[in-house]
Amino acid sequence: MRKPLLLVSLTTLAACSGGGPQTAGGTAVTGGGTTVVSSNNGTFVNPTQKKTYSAIGGVQSYHYSTDDRNVSQQYNQLYAGNASTARNSGITISYDPRDAIFELAIADTPGNVNQTTRYQDPAHRTDFGGAKQPQDGTPNIPGKGVLYLESGSATGQLTKDPSQTQTSLPTGLANASSNEFTFFYQKPGTTTQYVTWAGYLRNQVSIAQVTNPNNSTYLRQDNVLERAAFVFGERTDNNNVPKTGTASYTGDMIATMVYNPLLDVDPSTPTYYQWISGSNTTNVDFGANSFSTTMTGTVSAPMYDAYTSQTHVLDAGATFNAAASGSIDLVNKGGFSGQVGSASFTQGGTTTPVNIAGSSIDGAFYGPNAQEVGGGFRVVGGTPDQRIDILGAFTGKKP
Repeated sequence: MRKPLLLVSLTTLAACSGGGPQTAGGTAVTGGGTTVVSSNNGTFVNPTQKKTYSAIGGVQSYHYSTDDRNVSQQYNQLYAGNASTARNSGITISYDPRDAIFELAIADTPGNVNQTTRYQDPAHRTDFGGAKQPQDGTPNIPGKGVLYLESGSATGQLTKDPSQTQTSLPTGLANASSNEFTFFYQKPGTTTQYVTWAGYLRNQVSIAQVTNPNNSTYLRQDNVLERAAFVFGERTDNNNVPKTGTASYTGDMIATMVYNPLLDVDPSTPTYYQWISGSNTTNVDFGANSFSTTMTGTVSAPMYDAYTSQTHVLDAGATFNAAASGSIDLVNKGGFSGQVGSASFTQGGTTTPVNIAGSSIDGAFYGPNAQEVGGGFRVVGGTPDQRIDILGAFTGKKP
């Protein structure tokens, strides 16, 4: 039995709210090879003027359909992902401390995401634990100073299956739909002073009644699911990045992924999003223009849909580990870049490495004299008939 979740139509909430003076604005001129303008004026934690950041991170989208017939599979599938560089990003974040308004713009053609959301209503602020809380699929990361903003709209009658043990997309009657956007970020000053990490998700559900040639009918659910993980902040001017010496940075990591290694075993196996949250250590040798990064994190439960099986490989609590390295090139790349050399998951005492077909790690220095780092990474699985793609972001500061 399903219970009503949303009835009649809801007017669109104009987009984002803000976290008030404690949230951040930033400086930046967006990608396309343009040099990012840095301020380093110490206003990231307590902003005093409107600023716009160019972020570094990854974007992914998954479009597919399911229906209420006895067909336990996802079809009409279209998946895409993309990771940006320090000089070429389709993600910008603007914040105006006067009105506490956030605007998040993602224009990432390779990732198949093109959205601008404006969070201006104080009611767009939300959190876990109350009657109203972030939409299904939003990671709950306690103890990290994470703030959540959400907007959206719904039409018709949608329902939620109470038998679902994990978060799941709603179902509903013909012509019902919902379109929800969530932007979450770590409050600046929690771990780092000049850069912070953030995430984005969109869940769009559209339901239609379809008539077969034999005049029987069924309900088809078309889903558009988007995810992103990125960092933004006040970048260090190139002239203020040290030319000699070494430094070690420690901080946080957030990633979104699809992990489906079972398509060759059963082509009907569904693909689900899962978040990973954890930590990273980045070691930099400024004299040698080199760096290395290690990351570890904990996998969250998948977000299911209503009509396919709940088959998945990685349970909540599985451990993610990865290592990357590369070089610093401030003139040509505006920061540092390289590849992820290894990645693996450990569950129940068994470690499974990812067969990496492609990877990247890109980042920049933040704050006066490169006090902090931030960047994004991507790991693409290379085994045939598998869908594995991990896109993440990380921040770090000197001790």
